[in-house]
Amino acid sequence: MRLNNWLLPALLFCMSLAQGQPREKKAVFIILDGIPADVIEKVKTPHLDQIAKVGGYTRAYVGGGKDTYSETPTISAVGYNSLLTGTWVNKHHVWGNDIKDPNYHYQTIFRFLKAQYPQKKTAIFSTWLDNRTKLIGEGLAETGNISLDYHFDGFELDTVQFPHDEARQYIHRIDEHVTREAARYLKTAAPDLSWVYLEYTDDMGHKHGDSKQMYQAVETADDQIGRIWKAIEYRQQNFPEDWLILITTDHGRDPATGKGHGGQTDRERTTWITTNARDLNAYFRQYQPGIVDIMPTLARFLDIDIPRAQAMEIDGIPLIGPVSLITPSVQQQGQQIQISWKALEDRGQVKVWVSQTNHFKDSGQADDYTLVGEVPLQQEHFSFEMKKPVSNLYKIVLEGPHHWAGQWIGTGSNPK
Repeated sequence: MRLNNWLLPALLFCMSLAQGQPREKKAVFIILDGIPADVIEKVKTPHLDQIAKVGGYTRAYVGGGKDTYSETPTISAVGYNSLLTGTWVNKHHVWGNDIKDPNYHYQTIFRFLKAQYPQKKTAIFSTWLDNRTKLIGEGLAETGNISLDYHFDGFELDTVQFPHDEARQYIHRIDEHVTREAARYLKTAAPDLSWVYLEYTDDMGHKHGDSKQMYQAVETADDQIGRIWKAIEYRQQNFPEDWLILITTDHGRDPATGKGHGGQTDRERTTWITTNARDLNAYFRQYQPGIVDIMPTLARFLDIDIPRAQAMEIDGIPLIGPVSLITPSVQQQGQQIQISWKALEDRGQVKVWVSQTNHFKDSGQADDYTLVGEVPLQQEHFSFEMKKPVSNLYKIVLEGPHHWAGQWIGTGSNPK
């Protein structure tokens, strides 16, 4: 077919406009419950592998700093909240699945997004209602009455549509229900930030441990991921959108049987992250990041500017883009506090801030920080002398060129 002389230039002009149009950023994170790294690496997961080929796969960890003030139970809701807030349990205070007394001063990624971009849309697709009502805290005064734009959850309470059975197959059916809707809604409505949570793998782990049933559940979860990924690919191919998908788990399993979790064994702490992100940094590719690193990664991708007082509290470090330093460590020797870190850049300065207050945890107010030094990033260490009277808590925050990283020290760092 021959195009008219005027039509071809017009078509090319329209195509160039479309190609130059800024791509709108969208993000979805998915938690597949209770799959240790050795299992996800053993079982065939073609859809996760496909996503990893675009971006990457890494082993990760949960559980905070083992035998330190930030040690965190390797329990489901605890892990979810570490992801949502980018903090360990000594801050967010969700110690178990009963979610008794969350510290909402440590805000979730959903609150940060809505505070800066109230017009942007959020969604949750979940096989557990408490993720929305207690962890995100929808409609609570303590969370600023945050409201998600779309939710698809609570089906574990619907015993008519999903009658409960001892084999826990109703959870599989709910996961399927949630997956279908997540794929449909992401494809048609494309919310800006979404959370998908699927539970069945953890149920099979609890019931059967390291078993054929557990491995089959992981294969099923991979198939569900494939349907969601297909919806995202459709959006990226047909709309000027750039999507980030991050998939992880909330804990591993006990090394003896694979049935339990909650402790601090290597297998319970060792998890994994799969993503399509193309600008993964050295921290992701060469080290072992934590579940707390997912929140600041989402924030960086979605161009969320987290306020200073809150940014200084975040334990996580972005997995995409430039990273200044990782693994801060603080030691006390008499009156001296010695700080070290691993530099991931050749240039730049590190500012060392110290606070002897913990107003943020208690009231959400900014702490009283003092700048005690500024040194080259590559120096990788700094020390200072504590002034009398000596505090029972020192909150130390390192300000690099691209992000913050902090540690606590002292008797006041006891989380409970």
